[in-house]
Amino acid sequence: MEILLDVVSVEPQKDNSLVLLFENQEKRRFDMTPYLDKKPFRKLKGSPLFMKAKVAFGTVVWPGNIDIAPETLWDNSKPV
Repeated sequence: MEILLDVVSVEPQKDNSLVLLFENQEKRRFDMTPYLDKKPFRKLKGSPLFMKAKVAFGTVVWPGNIDIAPETLWDNSKPV
């Protein structure tokens, strides 16, 4: 059984990545670039909205009801 870890902090980066801290205190980097051509993330591409990422309910959210699953963030990120 896979453990689901909550995101406790996020730092959006100008290179379209997110520096994430998970509840197990592991810091990881997630590259959003491949997602920015897909719904609903298209709204974030080249927009100041991307830098408004914040943590809510254990994952990363943006204005406009945009969020991404915490398991996606964990599975597709790399340790920093």
